[in-house]
Amino acid sequence: MSAGDEAQLPFQFRFDERTIDATAGQTIGAALIAAGHRSWRRTRVGGAPRGVFCGIGVCFDCLVTVNGQPNQRACLVEAAPGDRVRTQEGAGHDDLAC
Repeated sequence: MSAGDEAQLPFQFRFDERTIDATAGQTIGAALIAAGHRSWRRTRVGGAPRGVFCGIGVCFDCLVTVNGQPNQRACLVEAAPGDRVRTQEGAGHDDLAC
């Protein structure tokens, strides 16, 4: 097996307590879509489901919480082995005390 082959070996990360397969260089958004997920955020007003819209980081529809960091664009953040990704509700800071 060459070094290039190793880079393409699949790995996994967690999304809302589910295991998602990904490969090196794949974004979280791409891995979620490949796994059949179309939405992973709810809007602040109305709770409407959102997922990838523009796919290039211009909009904010694909926001997720990655390893405790809210407001990460799933279309831009590369998946990494062992990542903990959560659906983002509202502004992503609901667990913070005011």
